[in-house]
Amino acid sequence: MQGRLDDLHAMFRDREVKAIVALRGGYGAAQLLDRIDYDLIRSNPKILLGYSDITALHLAIHKKTGLVTFHGPVALSRFSGYTQQHFRAALFDTKPMGAIANPPDSNSLRPAHTLRTVRPGKARGRLIGGNLSLICSLMGTPYEIDTRGRILFTEDVDEEPYRIDRMLTQLRLAGKLDAAAAIVFGECADCRPKDYKPSFNSTFTLGEVLDRILGDLKIPVLSGLTIGHTDDQLTLPEGVMATLDADKQELILEEAAVAA
Repeated sequence: MQGRLDDLHAMFRDREVKAIVALRGGYGAAQLLDRIDYDLIRSNPKILLGYSDITALHLAIHKKTGLVTFHGPVALSRFSGYTQQHFRAALFDTKPMGAIANPPDSNSLRPAHTLRTVRPGKARGRLIGGNLSLICSLMGTPYEIDTRGRILFTEDVDEEPYRIDRMLTQLRLAGKLDAAAAIVFGECADCRPKDYKPSFNSTFTLGEVLDRILGDLKIPVLSGLTIGHTDDQLTLPEGVMATLDADKQELILEEAAVAA
């Protein structure tokens, strides 16, 4: 752990380093949070990019410093054409990304990426979020997510619907869902009852869980945006102002995340 912490501090301290890109997600980023020198990071702002377990760093750094960090592909990601397009727009362009949506489907009968409006409406706020499991793991700590007036985005992978239900219910009971201006629930790869070994004889689908918990909110909710564990992956700058138009199924990023 100390080695990883020293490496992180060294990269922020080194003026030759312009961006820090996680090699992969996995496990263990949260172990660093109470040992990080946030004053060092605040004084040396630079790009931090990653997703999944890196959510812990995004939430902690944003909360302690107010800096923008980037929820997006890691070095081992496949970087499809769509992923590259949004990666470049977020990190190399000094103008706002504007409206973003899923890549067009080549097969309308078997779409690869399906957007669905869970709750209609339009709302504006700063982006905050990341992996659902990591968001929940930081509840009750100094680094827990602040969703007040924010557009909350989240995603996960390989979680059965009942576990998604449990995590969303935790956030609901903590007031994190009602406090948000809007919610974007990303793609959830393999989030279904496990084959031949369901957790219950009769269980809800992921869509039913989202409808039951998020559909009862009084804010716009969109599901299915290509965030997180998908080959076609968006890069989202955490902390920039954005508007969610759930009726048009668009997320509009209104501020640039990098300066010339």
